[in-house]
Amino acid sequence: MAASLRSFPRVITVANQKGGVGKTTTAINLATALAAIGEKVLIVDLDPQGNASTGLGIDRRQRKLSSYEVLLGESTIQQAAIETAVPGLWIVPSTLDLLGVEMEISGASDRVVRLKHALELSDEMNCNFNYVLIDCPPSLNLLTLNSMAAADSVLVPLQCEFFALEGLSQLLHTVEQIKNTINPALVIQGIVLTMYDGRNNLANQVVADVRAHMGDRVYQTVIPRNVRISEAPSHGKPAILYDFKCSGSQAYLQLASEVIQRERRQRQAA
Repeated sequence: MAASLRSFPRVITVANQKGGVGKTTTAINLATALAAIGEKVLIVDLDPQGNASTGLGIDRRQRKLSSYEVLLGESTIQQAAIETAVPGLWIVPSTLDLLGVEMEISGASDRVVRLKHALELSDEMNCNFNYVLIDCPPSLNLLTLNSMAAADSVLVPLQCEFFALEGLSQLLHTVEQIKNTINPALVIQGIVLTMYDGRNNLANQVVADVRAHMGDRVYQTVIPRNVRISEAPSHGKPAILYDFKCSGSQAYLQLASEVIQRERRQRQAA
């Protein structure tokens, strides 16, 4: 079956080369929201900082196998995946070993498609999961390229700040390059505006500007700046588990619904 017609699992990479935009927070909470509405979800943590793993309560001592071993071909996805406290949500954790993986695989002819091949080989995973979310490092490096080569679509978190659009064109150009050379099925799933404060005139202007420039690529859901979202990772929980009723948790549930609707439309269009 052609990649563009693949039903499940749908592989979505969460990427932005700029740090501090809510990328990992979005990956964790979107995955939790999808699981909360009955989807089975796997997160692949490709960020050497391992914040997605820590934010889901995975102690470093539990990470016997990680995305590092998966990229080196020393572990399968199934062997590395760990069940989280969220029913229906698993994670392939990250360790600091990932910092050296680029040097280790840079000379390999398949260096950009290591993750893609690992996912394709995981027949058991294909049966068990509806969605795979890949959390990328805040840079356009070999790890991010691996995630895009393996993905059906890219979800871009964008902070509601003055320089929001700065760097976005570079990311979109990289997506286009991957589409033209490695993964012709890759599309932009959507752009989600994060850390929004409605009392801030600048934030409202940023929302208007991004929507004007990017049109319907921008999700209707906007993620608010919310203290409960900020507190949750220190407790090893996604915000939805930490405080289900807070505005941030409810926004991620709305985003999950939007993501599913977009995926449905893309499959129908294919």
